[in-house]
Amino acid sequence: MAAKIKKGDRVVLLAGKDKGREGAVVKVMPKDERVVVEGLNMVQRHTRPSQSDPQGGIKHKEASVHVSNVAVVDSAGKPTRVGFRVENGKKVRFAKTTGEVIHG
Repeated sequence: MAAKIKKGDRVVLLAGKDKGREGAVVKVMPKDERVVVEGLNMVQRHTRPSQSDPQGGIKHKEASVHVSNVAVVDSAGKPTRVGFRVENGKKVRFAKTTGEVIHG
């Protein structure tokens, strides 16, 4: 199946503790059907001191979110579903709400 959400897309969270907040997709994990969104779904990790990080301590990082819990944001700033169509011999993604092509 083609990727409806790609790295760099602006997305909004539809569920969870950060519901309604927006961010950019940092990483996509298609096998696990998960995405990491910049600045959202933050968790704390307790790290042991190591050579690369001699201080250790509690670190804050983004946790992954299931792809069904995010939606691409269209040009109007609303969440939208993503469709595919062929334009000039190329398959492109488009926003279902506005019909505009999603570049990313």
